[in-house]
Amino acid sequence: MKDIQVVIITGMSGAGKTVAMRVFEDLGFFCIDNLPPNLLPKFIDLIEDSDSDKLNKLSLVMDLRGREFFTSLLSSLDAFSKTEKIRPKILFLDAKDQALVRRYKETRRSHPLSQRGRPIEGIRLEREKLEEVKGLAQYYIDTTDMTPRQLRDRIITQFGTESETFRVNLLSFGFKYGLPIDADLVFDVRFLPNPYYVKHMRDRTGLEADISEYVLKWSETQQFLNKLMDLLTFMVPQYKREGKRQLVIAVGCTGGKHRSVALAEWIGHKLSADYPTSVSHRDIEKGK
Repeated sequence: MKDIQVVIITGMSGAGKTVAMRVFEDLGFFCIDNLPPNLLPKFIDLIEDSDSDKLNKLSLVMDLRGREFFTSLLSSLDAFSKTEKIRPKILFLDAKDQALVRRYKETRRSHPLSQRGRPIEGIRLEREKLEEVKGLAQYYIDTTDMTPRQLRDRIITQFGTESETFRVNLLSFGFKYGLPIDADLVFDVRFLPNPYYVKHMRDRTGLEADISEYVLKWSETQQFLNKLMDLLTFMVPQYKREGKRQLVIAVGCTGGKHRSVALAEWIGHKLSADYPTSVSHRDIEKGK
């Protein structure tokens, strides 16, 4: 049986369960909204029987205000306690009554337990019903004074890994084939000496050592890389702090085979010391 990580998201209505589910999706969890607790064992059985390694992390939003749902959850958790492969954890999201009332008024939604009454009446009834569930939770987050961004950061810190929360992708390309549509930063290196005009280098690529050495040996190349790394040393942490999961840095030359390839490899190697980094070459096989 493969190991399965299960996080059950529950808590007060309006405390941020929808935001939390989206964050777990970004972290690579397979997410289901409003799964009845009595279906949890059957659902995990289906996951265990699948051949996909991508289904080893589950995030399930559950509405546990009903007593029968709470009883079903307890039964499911008791069944899972007999195996070491599955250890469901409960994340309980909460907020003070004043904050929940304000959020309901801002969204003009009715509380599900007081659709015809005051929001505070439904909030107090819900809090009473969820008291036992709150006591079972391994993780508790009070979102009263949190923005959605701050809740995201808290969940990522709690449940994410470095490679899941932020990575850098270097991409080489040729301007003659168009700009990459997913690039966050684009650097044009067509001003550098071009191996294309050296006959024995023309049909080769920047992945080969002597081609890379040719591109890197020029003083203007070294000056450009020094200035570029100084810029990236400042910018990349800002993107990470802003909450991006990945940063795509595109390096372009004319055909995407020589200069951009060599420089993307060099930059990727430098950045990999501090961030999970991958390098790809969009146009390296074109024009053959």
